[in-house]
Amino acid sequence: MYFVADYPMQVVIQRMFAGVDSFPLMAIPFFMLAGSLMEKGGITSRIINFALSLVGGLRGSLAHVVSISGVIMGGISGSGVADTAAIGTLMVPEMKKRGYELPFSAALIAASGSIGLIIPPSIAMILYGVASGTSIGDLFMSGFLPGVMIAGGFMIVSYFHAKKRNYPAEPKMTSAQRWFCIKDSLWALMMPVIIIVGIRMGIFTPTEGGVVAAVYAIVIGKFVYKELSWSDFPEILSEAASSTAVISFLIATASLFGWILASEQIPQQISETILSISDNKYAILIMINILLLIVGMFMDLGPAIIILVPVLVPVATSLGVNLTQFGLMMVMNLTIGLLTPPVGTALFVASNISKVPLSRLSTAALPFIGVMLFVLMLVTFVPGMTTWVIK
Repeated sequence: MYFVADYPMQVVIQRMFAGVDSFPLMAIPFFMLAGSLMEKGGITSRIINFALSLVGGLRGSLAHVVSISGVIMGGISGSGVADTAAIGTLMVPEMKKRGYELPFSAALIAASGSIGLIIPPSIAMILYGVASGTSIGDLFMSGFLPGVMIAGGFMIVSYFHAKKRNYPAEPKMTSAQRWFCIKDSLWALMMPVIIIVGIRMGIFTPTEGGVVAAVYAIVIGKFVYKELSWSDFPEILSEAASSTAVISFLIATASLFGWILASEQIPQQISETILSISDNKYAILIMINILLLIVGMFMDLGPAIIILVPVLVPVATSLGVNLTQFGLMMVMNLTIGLLTPPVGTALFVASNISKVPLSRLSTAALPFIGVMLFVLMLVTFVPGMTTWVIK
């Protein structure tokens, strides 16, 4: 499109820099850093132990642990892929040891890790908020209830699957053991609480929240749990820098693409075309959901948001859809893309950890995708699920 429209190269470079020249986007490297720090610093393992203290005695206890861990860790890193890797590394060997089928285990881990993009603080919601001008604080809070509902749905699916396959129940902890787990994991559990409450109460911005998360992870991992050593920092910083560089380049190029689309008035034309098909609000929302699900199968979440926001937000506005609700709807659709080939990033991570072929993993993930689609329909057709958080 650039070569056809013949835009000056100087303008192209300027638009790419403008795409990443945003204060809210500074939150991304810090949340990426926090995710690496919590894995190396013992925060992840303590979250898993805490989850086990809650569900010990239930059939398929370890499966429930995975779902609960996805919610708690989603409140720290904001990255679905990072959470999938962190949970999978610890839980796949344990579940295999206790007789859980590997395709089921890996699919559940990929699905639960993906909740990190819906539960606040979410990197995907930061991208949408910047691109659409929507309050990031409102977007963060809107994802909490749907995220918890998805985790609850995963636990229901896991329970019936565990009952059918006769998966073991972990021993129920005594009061003393449960209290020890709670005390041991208290500092880890305080991390998402501090971030969410701090942002919601206006103590710090989402960007500053990323800094708070990273600093908190360093202090807890190094000085409280004492599992983080100075020698770990080069690798941790390198991982965070590499991930941030990739995301930043994608944002820059996607921002340029979005600007060219806007210059050529393509979003307006697409908006008019969609609105000409039907004047029924819910029929159009269903079409948008289908479009986003298809896009999520072939495009990574970050670029998809940057490219599609200028196209679809005008349609949502013309329909009278609240942009916070629409943002969550968009993020949930594209999050499901993490579980669908050919570009199912979370599936690839889980497949790499578990050594389960992608074809078997995709089939095993279908019940969890069904749960996410059900909650997505509620978000689409019950605006109150998201709009209640708006100040």
